[in-house]
Amino acid sequence: MSTKEYIAKLEAELKQLNQENERLKERLDLSGITTTVFVPEHFQEIFANAEKNVRDYFKETIKSAENGEILINGERYLLIRSAALSYEFMDVFREFYSNRPEDEAIQIGNNFLFDIAHVLGKEDAKAFHKKMNLKDPVEKLSAGPVHFAFTGWANVEILPESNPAPDDTFFLKYVHHNSFEAQSWISAGRKSDIPVCTMNSGYSSGWCEESFGIPLTAVELECEAHGAENCTFIMAPPHKIKEYLEKEKTFRKTEEYDVPVFFERKYSEDKLKDSLRQKETLLQEVHHRVKNNLQVISSLLNLQKANISDPKLRAEFDTSISRVNTMARVQEMIYGNKNVSSINIEKYFSKLIHSLYQMYARPNADLKFEVNIDVEEVIFDPDFAIPLGLIINEIACNSMKHAFEEDGLFYLNLTQDQKGKYTMIAGDNGKGIEQATAEETLGMSLIEILCDQIEADLELNNSSEGLEYVIRF
Repeated sequence: MSTKEYIAKLEAELKQLNQENERLKERLDLSGITTTVFVPEHFQEIFANAEKNVRDYFKETIKSAENGEILINGERYLLIRSAALSYEFMDVFREFYSNRPEDEAIQIGNNFLFDIAHVLGKEDAKAFHKKMNLKDPVEKLSAGPVHFAFTGWANVEILPESNPAPDDTFFLKYVHHNSFEAQSWISAGRKSDIPVCTMNSGYSSGWCEESFGIPLTAVELECEAHGAENCTFIMAPPHKIKEYLEKEKTFRKTEEYDVPVFFERKYSEDKLKDSLRQKETLLQEVHHRVKNNLQVISSLLNLQKANISDPKLRAEFDTSISRVNTMARVQEMIYGNKNVSSINIEKYFSKLIHSLYQMYARPNADLKFEVNIDVEEVIFDPDFAIPLGLIINEIACNSMKHAFEEDGLFYLNLTQDQKGKYTMIAGDNGKGIEQATAEETLGMSLIEILCDQIEADLELNNSSEGLEYVIRF
């Protein structure tokens, strides 16, 4: 190694030693600290141990701007301006959701901050409990407020009426002195109409939830940024906290509080899914009952028909029985699917026509049918699909029973124009029917009634070359 290289190496080592020396100078001097948390007398011993443990933890603090990191006891921490997570954050949300009412925008922002802070509290608690080998729930809790103070959130005072227990009786009432959120508002010369310490609520409830192994939430009752003397909170299981809030209202005469729920959107989605599942079960039960009732009606008509000798009257009964059976088939096609809110019309029409063909086609006749759906992704809801199915039943039954002597074609086409209007054309190439007969039949009356039900226009094209129905809706 040359003299020049050796000198360069010594200079690099000297620079590294100087940097390390500067880091050591920046280590925290915690010798003068006595207490960061104020608790009732029966908790003082536990929290005194927490003070010692957390203080020792934070003695190993190194700031290394050269490496872009802050290390505390080997863990990497971040410094963030408090205003960016308080009034500045809410200003952005008000602007971002300016198309909504202001209170709704604030609620969205608060939910966002609460969820983030709740996760931070849970994960910090989990890591700290493991590093400090804490087992007892109250010991796990005691480390939280001390860690809270050392990381710049606030100083915590736990009030005597608190009952930290690992069950439904859990209740914590506490004050956050010098809360970073409230003080950010005050330092900026701003006053809020509502309590602002949302992240304080989320973090503390997350830490306690991890410590006690039960779901917890916290609500700020009073806030310094709102003009109160202290930032006061209560914490309890989500299903119990409203009970405590009612007691607070009794002697405080306070306003209604928004109770934050961790991942409230997920909670709401789960409730919605449960509600939807219950409704689907109920809908299926109704479907089975309707289907059974239709079968009973069909059976009664068949029993009544057995006592009738008049061929014409028996034929009328057969037609009525056919209509009831079609209703049952349509019901089964729609509500037999998992998704009853939308119907694939192409499959639905094809299956319906095929079942009618099997029922009415004469053994020796060479009948054909075509179903053409010239519409992309045709999905109708049951309110449209059921009447359309019954209309097709009337048209197809008439064609297959009366239009042909030996062979023929029944067709069904559905198209959609650029304005979203549908046109359904159904007909046959049979002999047609007399105009008077077309106007007088019960089937025609039913078709007109069903078209009115879906607000459709009906046009009838009748000739010796066939009968065609044009339905626009």
